[in-house]
Amino acid sequence: MKIDRRGLLALLGSGAATPVAAAAPRTFDGEVRFAHGLASGDPLADRVILWTRVTAEGAAAPVAVRWEVASDPDFKAIVAQGQALTDAARDWTVKVDATGLKPGTDYHFRFRPLKAGKPAGEGITGRTRTLPQGSVKDVVLAVASCSLYPNGYFTAYDAIAKLPRVDAVLHLGDYIYEYGGGPKDYGMSSPVAVQRRPDPPHEIVSLSDYRRRHALYKTDPMLQAAHARAPWIVVWDDHETANDSWVGGAENHDPDPLGQNGGEGDWAARKAAALKAYYEWMPIREPSAGTLPEAAWRRFQFGDVATLLMVETRLTARTQQLDYAKDLAFSADGKPQVEAFVAKWQDPSRRMMGEGQEQWLAREVDASVKAGTAWQVLGNQVVMARVAAPNLKATMGAEKFGALVAALPDYAKGRVEKGIAMSAYDIPSNLDAWDGYPADRQRVYDIFKASKAAPIVLAGDSHMFWANELWDDAGSTRVAAEFGATSITSPGYGDLMPGAPIGEAFVQRNREVKYAHPSAKGFVLLTLEKGRATGELVAVSTILSTDYTTSVLKTFVVTPAEGGGVKALAEG
Repeated sequence: MKIDRRGLLALLGSGAATPVAAAAPRTFDGEVRFAHGLASGDPLADRVILWTRVTAEGAAAPVAVRWEVASDPDFKAIVAQGQALTDAARDWTVKVDATGLKPGTDYHFRFRPLKAGKPAGEGITGRTRTLPQGSVKDVVLAVASCSLYPNGYFTAYDAIAKLPRVDAVLHLGDYIYEYGGGPKDYGMSSPVAVQRRPDPPHEIVSLSDYRRRHALYKTDPMLQAAHARAPWIVVWDDHETANDSWVGGAENHDPDPLGQNGGEGDWAARKAAALKAYYEWMPIREPSAGTLPEAAWRRFQFGDVATLLMVETRLTARTQQLDYAKDLAFSADGKPQVEAFVAKWQDPSRRMMGEGQEQWLAREVDASVKAGTAWQVLGNQVVMARVAAPNLKATMGAEKFGALVAALPDYAKGRVEKGIAMSAYDIPSNLDAWDGYPADRQRVYDIFKASKAAPIVLAGDSHMFWANELWDDAGSTRVAAEFGATSITSPGYGDLMPGAPIGEAFVQRNREVKYAHPSAKGFVLLTLEKGRATGELVAVSTILSTDYTTSVLKTFVVTPAEGGGVKALAEG
């Protein structure tokens, strides 16, 4: 099935809950619960998105709820309020853009059921905050990514919920995963998978599937607590649709007709279903009129301290990833033909972002610098640093490495040995990251340099902590600093090879990598001040129990350089 732009917008619908005044008067008058919690997101200086989902058994008519924003936890000083309708067309989710708020202010908000048109009960409550304006002392952001439901408990989300201060939570993608719950599916070998089975139990493809998977995640009490703690600023990565997605498909998508030969049908239809569910279930502002939903790039201004630019690198323009198995040929004597591969890899037509988004980024970065904003922060899905495959054998020694490989499962031995072979060449370890698109990455660096920006890049996806310094192609200019958030629960290299010095090997092999941790789970706590940015790599002790502790593995400080870029990324 082919879906054009007009058809895609029609399938996605308007997205927001309908105001009561514009709807038919008949509404459901039965019992209403908020089993999936509540959330806020996309804060601006005068407004914020409020979200919830109603559970109303047997509802046929639309359900009306009341929303309220107050300056106090007892809701005695209500500053904004209203009513909203929802129905099955948007999976009973409610999304409100609460306006008329003061900048840089903490608020409490709640949703309440309506009975006979009047609020009934206390409902469900949360906290949120608007963006500051003018001169600001500091900004505190929690940065998270990659939560694989069956692989563990969301203890890192709970730790975010318990932070004494967090102005906003940045989620950089893989909020949900599309895989099924079979014995060999991703994460199902976890000791806690039996308590955390995916719903639906198969790989998600249809709109109903994606809705059910979002609903499952939103029942998690630790995730609910994090959403109730602060506003979230979100962007999808690949697993919100399918693994290693790009503009025309995904690694984990078979375009054969649905139900035939195991096929999953038309990619445009699957993508439209995934995005519709995402906009229904996430506290993200709806696309503006005439804008495709994939175009989720947007700006958030934190006074004079930081401009946060959220970019989209999956669904709007990304060229299909290169694949070593397909794109790296070998000569008759078994040697890889690296020169031919490099020509493909460095092709300037290979894109992560399209021209429209690139032009938007250039305008926003330039405007931020000219306005005197201290930091330009890029909220981005994948690691930007140059990262070649590490040589574990050299780091560990041949004997210890041999024992490590011998203990690996068969499917992993080949991958590790191949990685060692590839470490002899100056080519990327991850072709799905910015490293797979070097010409497009340099275009981003050129934007930073032209505006004399002080950039901090934030990344998810890799299931590892990173602290990186980013240099331009010539290797002469330190352009930016990068913090990579590890996963909430998704497994990384360190889970496959526990105890192996993988992080040390990455640092030894790569100039740009200053620190890497391959197995810890947690989040980055980023504190931005004028003249200083501090990244704390916060780890949880376990994801296999709800009883956990937290620790700061490392702290790094970034200082801006005169004339643009960053002076250094130093351990604090």
